[in-house]
Amino acid sequence: METIELLILLLKFIVFPGAIFCIAYGFFLEWFDRKLYAKFQNRIGPLLTGPKGLLQPFADFVKLLAKEDITPVGADKLGFTLTPLLTVAVSLFTLLFIPIHSLTGVLSLPGDVLLVLFISTVFGLLIMFAGYFSGNRFSMVGTERTGLQFVGYEIPFALSVISVAAAARSLEITNIVNYQVNILGLPLIVFTPIAFAIYLISALAKLEKIPFDIPEAETEIVGGWQVEYSGKKLAFFRLATDLKMVFVSGLAAALFLGGPYGPSIPGLEPIFYTIWFIIKTLIVMFILSNLRSLFARYRIDQVVHGFWKYMVPLAVLQILIVEGLIFMGVI
Repeated sequence: METIELLILLLKFIVFPGAIFCIAYGFFLEWFDRKLYAKFQNRIGPLLTGPKGLLQPFADFVKLLAKEDITPVGADKLGFTLTPLLTVAVSLFTLLFIPIHSLTGVLSLPGDVLLVLFISTVFGLLIMFAGYFSGNRFSMVGTERTGLQFVGYEIPFALSVISVAAAARSLEITNIVNYQVNILGLPLIVFTPIAFAIYLISALAKLEKIPFDIPEAETEIVGGWQVEYSGKKLAFFRLATDLKMVFVSGLAAALFLGGPYGPSIPGLEPIFYTIWFIIKTLIVMFILSNLRSLFARYRIDQVVHGFWKYMVPLAVLQILIVEGLIFMGVI
């Protein structure tokens, strides 16, 4: 019996809802984001590889794997090689806590909200190390911008998540989802719209999407921190970005939209929960794609100023509103 349970757990880690599913869904979200972004700009986007260009992200990944992998003479070879692999590993690990096919993730621990927040900060740190290890002057500028932007968005991102945890009186993602489904009967976005907006804006900065693509800024610093990366290393960074899209959209669904819960047929909950997870994450990605099509790139000083002067006070205000609603017995 223990052998069967161990095999099922391994299948969850490796196949569904683990690594293979998350990687495939990450490629799909990249395609979805690129098609939407193109549509908003009156372009076509991916078209030829697969139906409606659906396989284009996967084809780009395979193409990069086949390209020459160059390590600059002045680079820290060990760090330069390990950073892309660590970024993918960290991205996959955070996804194990996201509820996909049930109301709990593959992993669920007391206080895992704080653990996920901590691990998500490693994304920004690894990018800074990646730029530093490459030893390029443009990479160093991108690394400095990454650090400054990291200081700007990470605190409001954490505060937006904490406001939801305060509303659910729990620091465990599973309990937050169960609170919305079984106790409140409503998604927490109804009571925390400010936190949801702050979360989305901070998520754009975490993903380094326009208008927060400042650390890369191809028109200014020739690709920024990733300018020296090519071949397999660049492929893994691209894959990590796709996995981060699954993470930020999946965490938003779990914390603000009731997780993967939705109408289902008894006995088929895993199938319907997966469908609802996909629907809710696509809604989040639709909003993120819309936002990145509406704004031009900000300067780094504008980003730090905006997050600290506006987002942090608004996030604190949302926490105070949540505490007020708890005191009045509304939630």
